[in-house]
Amino acid sequence: MTLKVSVAERRGRLVERQLLGAPAASVGEVTESLVALHATDPVTVYLSAWARSRCAAEQVDAALYAERSVVRMLGMRRTMFVVPAGLAGVVQAACTDDVARRLRRQLEKDLAGGGVGDGDAGGWLRAVEDGVLRALAARGGGASGAELAVGEPRLRTQLIYAPDKSYGGAQYITSRVLTLIAAEGRMIRGHRRGGWSSGQFEWFLPETWRQDGAGPAASPADGADGPPGVPDIGQNAGRGTGLDAGAARAELARRWLTAFGPAPAADLQWWAGWTGTQTKAALAALPVTEVDLDGQAGIALADDLEFPAEAPAVAALLPGLDPTPMGWQSRSWYLGPHTPLLFDRTGNIGPTVWWAGRVVGGWAQRASGEVVGRLLEDIGADGTAAVSAETRKLEAWLGAARITPRFRTPLERELTA
Repeated sequence: MTLKVSVAERRGRLVERQLLGAPAASVGEVTESLVALHATDPVTVYLSAWARSRCAAEQVDAALYAERSVVRMLGMRRTMFVVPAGLAGVVQAACTDDVARRLRRQLEKDLAGGGVGDGDAGGWLRAVEDGVLRALAARGGGASGAELAVGEPRLRTQLIYAPDKSYGGAQYITSRVLTLIAAEGRMIRGHRRGGWSSGQFEWFLPETWRQDGAGPAASPADGADGPPGVPDIGQNAGRGTGLDAGAARAELARRWLTAFGPAPAADLQWWAGWTGTQTKAALAALPVTEVDLDGQAGIALADDLEFPAEAPAVAALLPGLDPTPMGWQSRSWYLGPHTPLLFDRTGNIGPTVWWAGRVVGGWAQRASGEVVGRLLEDIGADGTAAVSAETRKLEAWLGAARITPRFRTPLERELTA
């Protein structure tokens, strides 16, 4: 008989596994529990960690740049994440290697279309990459994109994009080349430049980053050969980590099911950015069982079938692009009817207010520093009081810092108008 899992039980599991009830002990524990923290908007990493551990911004910096227990990398769905150092090799083999191949094909196509490379865009691009790595090695440490372009001037090559559009025009290839090199594991995004909301980072060679690192040992799954604390996420152009991609996808699927299961298999496929064939193969390698999710077919790990009867009455304020609301593609069981106000037009969620395992509103920070929220449904006096208390805690934690989500949503704009 197929096990039936109710919405109340799924919400209870969500609060438990997404660490919305009891604070975690460290930034590393938060990242391990959620598999990865979204990092497209740098602010998300800090606020996601704070919501679950009450850590200071300096503790996030320490995990990233001193302990190096977590690392920033391109991963699932060609999205930027912060992942546990010991999982970076798995993410690389399971997702990023495929992403890198697509990035290379597209960049070579665009270079050829722009007349770059005298008929050999691929060879020209490889020569530029070699020049970038030589320039970075010569510096002996980190470098910005602008600094690398001094050593490899071909990074300032321009391509014309969307010439018939108002937003089109000439752009340097700098960012695309550096992103490609990093996606192949040959560079690492290191120290940030500017405040903790900055999206500017220094680039490091993996061996340089390892030599300066002092973090905990990576897990055996990452295939690391170097010193502890920094994963070996690929040393050879286009050849990734050497990990078996199928085994890596199975491991990533297991971790996702632990954090986000039970759920439809389609949610895993969407989250990971895999094909249907890749998803089926990953699940076939795991001890999974089918479950009934309130009439919808789902999957769960066969040895992980105990659920809370319901979600505890706890409040949380999560940032835009937080990994919890972005963990599933089918969201009605925790999101309700609130999509139009809380998502932008391209599917990015803004800051959300949570109560008892479901989204009940949104929040924003005004220019004055005040954190304001709006409840979109009645959650009773106790729920309202809990949300208000959480709002004041976040406002105090932010202090003089001012944040604006990278992807703005209708409710966030209304609250800050």
